[in-house]
Amino acid sequence: MTTSRATISGSATRWATPPELLRQAVSQLTPPFGVLDDAALRANAADLVRRAAGKPIRLATKSVRIRSLIRRTVDTPGFAGLLAYTLPEAVWLHGNGFDDIVVGYPTADRDAVAELADTAEAAAAITVMIDDPAQLDLIDAVRPPGSRPTIRVCIELDAGYRPAAGLHLGAFRSPVHTPSALVALARTVHSRAGFELVGIMAYEGQIAGVGNAGRGPRARVVRAMQRRSAAELAGRRSAAVAAVRDIADLEFVNGGGTGSLETTAAEDAVTEVAAGSGLLGPGLFDHYRAFRPSAASFFVLPVVRRPARRVATLAGGGWIASGPPGADRLPVLADPPGLRYLAAEAAGEVQTPVRGRAAGRLRVGDQVWLRHAKSGEPAEHLQRVHLVADGAVTETWPTYRGEGQVF
Repeated sequence: MTTSRATISGSATRWATPPELLRQAVSQLTPPFGVLDDAALRANAADLVRRAAGKPIRLATKSVRIRSLIRRTVDTPGFAGLLAYTLPEAVWLHGNGFDDIVVGYPTADRDAVAELADTAEAAAAITVMIDDPAQLDLIDAVRPPGSRPTIRVCIELDAGYRPAAGLHLGAFRSPVHTPSALVALARTVHSRAGFELVGIMAYEGQIAGVGNAGRGPRARVVRAMQRRSAAELAGRRSAAVAAVRDIADLEFVNGGGTGSLETTAAEDAVTEVAAGSGLLGPGLFDHYRAFRPSAASFFVLPVVRRPARRVATLAGGGWIASGPPGADRLPVLADPPGLRYLAAEAAGEVQTPVRGRAAGRLRVGDQVWLRHAKSGEPAEHLQRVHLVADGAVTETWPTYRGEGQVF
């Protein structure tokens, strides 16, 4: 990982609740532990609804991974349905009372397919994602038509931007890029027994998932690319959806992510948008121009060493975000302000040295507050999180991991 002078620090954090009030509320807890700021969660949810401009928001569970928070959010006006990230997760959520679940990624989990096909209620509540007839073949191999309920299907249209031959900007997801390719796959689904085509999805990661704030050359290039990509995708998605509607009676067309709500919601072809990370306001979202969520999710580590006058060492801390390696994947050092990483160590599995004038004031046993670069990934490290509202811990919620679930 490249960590050249990784100086992500507290200056980037937007606080909804003053940090001293949050600290006071959990001062008797023993770190490491997770904290959710209720005021920030509510403000961020309201801002997502505002930005969606009337389009319902399907909550991306990958970005939350806390069942109680998922329930509270999906019950908030403006939100409708879930976008799960695995089929086993979707089956588990349905068993815990959730309906209208779209699985955002294709599955090869035969056990989960069998669970889906074993009950009419689950099959009616969960929509699987495909981009290749081979994924239908796998389902049929587990439970052939006639021996199972009809399986609801959503096709993913590749939303990547291809401004020149051989150049692909965006995540490598679906191989279905053109309207004609989408129509061909739609006809395949429509003609096969035991399947019902109900939706189309397209995730424009090059817009929704790339920070574009700043005045430098890179930021200007990113913004220009995103404007052109949004215009190209709007035309391509509209044509693709219109053509598929001649084949199947679509229930939904899902698009976007937290970073592209405005442009995606403006498309007439899109009936709903997806979002999740904007609810918790992770570190990567400090670098977007059009919006700025408040920091709602923190993890707290103790100081355990003082190896030098202006260096304090935290226990653990190497919660590195997935994606391309770089300093922006490190946790944000949120409080006390003015801390920075040592380039030679950065955030480590068992210890994380931090330096600066603020580090010189830390003592063994003091607490340092951090924010993960991504939204849902801290739940893989924590069994529970503490919700703070009005200066006190009001609830303690288990994460997926705390419920014994690792998807």
